[in-house]
Amino acid sequence: MNIYELYLGASIILVILGLYALISKRNLIKIVLGLEIMTLGANLAIVTMGVRVFEGAYKVDALAQSMVAISMAIGAAVAALALSIAMNIYRHYGTFDVRKLRRLRW
Repeated sequence: MNIYELYLGASIILVILGLYALISKRNLIKIVLGLEIMTLGANLAIVTMGVRVFEGAYKVDALAQSMVAISMAIGAAVAALALSIAMNIYRHYGTFDVRKLRRLRW
């Protein structure tokens, strides 16, 4: 088994686990964590695609590293914003359960 296949398999597993948490959980905090796990899987896939073998050593392309660094910064900002919105919802409604928040639609 190649190192690329191992890392790509791990990234696919992370994306699937994050998608499962995003779809099946009803707690806002767990939904945000699922979104972050999906982001980690995508970042791992990007870095894996940027790995090259040069003279027997593994080297990572600088473009892949910069894309992942920017993605991590954007992911941190999105997570901070989502958690602050979740905390405001908790202060106002007293719950993190999204089923009880469905009345916000209308």
